[in-house]
Amino acid sequence: MTSNAQINLDRLAAKHAHEIIRLTEDKKASEVDNTVTKTLGVLQENGVYACFLYLLAKEKDNGRIVVDEMLNLLDGLGFGWGKPSGNGVEQILQHITDKVSGDPKQGGLERLLLAKETLEQMLIYARYGAKARS
Repeated sequence: MTSNAQINLDRLAAKHAHEIIRLTEDKKASEVDNTVTKTLGVLQENGVYACFLYLLAKEKDNGRIVVDEMLNLLDGLGFGWGKPSGNGVEQILQHITDKVSGDPKQGGLERLLLAKETLEQMLIYARYGAKARS
């Protein structure tokens, strides 16, 4: 991390899950639940890059909201990854490749696994939030 300050990962995950639910309040809860559940499955089975790829390719409206909150969460981890230079698919995927996947020699694998675990927690909370809304 970039500073000695400790980050409460559970709070960070909950904060961004809540934001997904807030930003999708005009959508059907079942659609949000479906998007988040499928995204969680892709993340768990195929990893962070595949998760972003899935959202950008298959889940248009809800997917963009989830992508934005996932990027906000990753930025909030304090690793200095920042955000993509733009909102385009290429820019987002390039950012994930360059920053999040990172160089394994520079602690990239540990950071990637922590990011994946925190993203999973966020998606689980968002899933429960969507179910609670229905």
